[in-house]
Amino acid sequence: MAYKVKKGRLILAIGIFTAVFTVILAVFLAIALKIKKPENSSEVSEATTAASTAETTVTSVTTTVVTTTEVTTTIAHIEDINCNSAVLYSMGGKKLLYEDKINEKYAPASLTKLLTAAVALKYVNAEAVFHVGSEQALVHANSSLCGLMAGDELTLQDLVTGLLMSSGNDAAYTIAVSTARAHSRNPDMTDSEAVEYFCGMMNNFADFIGMKNSHFTTPDGWDDADQYITAADLIVLTEYAMSVPEISEVVGVHSREVEISSGRILGWENSNELLNPDSPYYTEGVFGVKTGTTDLAGNNLITVYKKNRRTYIVVVLGCDTDDERYMLTKELLSYCE
Repeated sequence: MAYKVKKGRLILAIGIFTAVFTVILAVFLAIALKIKKPENSSEVSEATTAASTAETTVTSVTTTVVTTTEVTTTIAHIEDINCNSAVLYSMGGKKLLYEDKINEKYAPASLTKLLTAAVALKYVNAEAVFHVGSEQALVHANSSLCGLMAGDELTLQDLVTGLLMSSGNDAAYTIAVSTARAHSRNPDMTDSEAVEYFCGMMNNFADFIGMKNSHFTTPDGWDDADQYITAADLIVLTEYAMSVPEISEVVGVHSREVEISSGRILGWENSNELLNPDSPYYTEGVFGVKTGTTDLAGNNLITVYKKNRRTYIVVVLGCDTDDERYMLTKELLSYCE
């Protein structure tokens, strides 16, 4: 009888030990699985976050004006000046203070040259020397020029200066052809092929920085039915361009002389009357940026203005006269605080 009792107790003890061991083993397995699962989840989460961050880094530029800018328009619509589109934008506050048809498409004229300069400086060193050659045959008659001659050699920086100050179409084509050949690593491109290639670079870069409703077919902005911009896109372009020292240091200068490799001295005067001390439109605090005029475009102007440590951008497009683009710009600047 005692033996049976002991045997029963032994069986009971073995049963209890087995149950306890099973429970402990299950607990350890659960802990192990619990530890492993967050590690995998963390890796996936980190990768997803990294991808999301990378995507945000790109798209944060592309939505500067159209989708994320706060619209705080309090200025009454300006009726007495004939222009197609206008905008007053606060760079620091990311606010539209005035807007009129900013997403309508219009001809850019020489405002295009701001993108031409930005693309070239993105891919070629500013001190690279460009040769003025046969591409000058592509420059249209009656173009605005900066005085280049076949055989001249200039740095990209000097060409950008002539391009933006004197609005030189001759500089636009030399920049376009030389940049395209350098970027494609194909020095045997014809002039026309190089210009087409460069325009592709312009459109790709415009899309990258967030100009979603613009398209370019020439480096100088010559009228073309398939070439257009919007005032909203020009805000994006201007913000980018003013972050490039080789551009921002040029567009606010009234006049400059450069000596090119042949020994010739080229003198350039900015086409922007807001920068001319002798002009009735001269305005202190203006730091550029670009004029543009063609038959199709009318009179265009991009202006950067600084007041009380705040920076503003004004874009006016399609004004009937040269005077009206400056009149409307100055009226909008009067609302800057």
